[in-house]
Amino acid sequence: MFKIITVTKKFNRISRKSIQRLDLLLLVLETIDLRSGESLFIISKQLKLSEVLPSKVSIWKLRNNNPMRKSYIDNKIKLEEFEALTKITVEMSKYLYPYIRDILQSRDDYDKNPAIWDDFKNRFVELINERFNTSSMRVNMLLNPNLNDEIIVRSLLCLALCNSYKGFQKLRTYLLHF
Repeated sequence: MFKIITVTKKFNRISRKSIQRLDLLLLVLETIDLRSGESLFIISKQLKLSEVLPSKVSIWKLRNNNPMRKSYIDNKIKLEEFEALTKITVEMSKYLYPYIRDILQSRDDYDKNPAIWDDFKNRFVELINERFNTSSMRVNMLLNPNLNDEIIVRSLLCLALCNSYKGFQKLRTYLLHF
């Protein structure tokens, strides 16, 4: 059975679900790269996205379209803005791929090397507590130790696949169609 595309036709806007998925992937990248705000902006300049993303503040404002955030603002993100953030996510995941691979390997070989996974997971939970609305049920799933491993691993695998051929198209399809 086919899933419905989550781009709303009217005004060429993106659904909340797609924005939540993309922002969660960016948060995972932020968990890995302590200077991610700066990195996202540098990558946007390298990709010549300055017209859509002229500053770090513009990137931050777009990410605040995620209803799970404490600083949620419903600005109705446009398709070109969403695609710009998606391109940045793909490029940053390519850059951070060795770290993504190490984190996933640490999770798989947890008994041998738990430190990498534990450090990553603790930082992820800290960022969720700091930036997301913790009274939301969806956010509580991200904080629940019994549920968040699966969400984190799925997000890391998604980012790892961005490193493959046509990573942008694959990520865009994943974000918009599921």
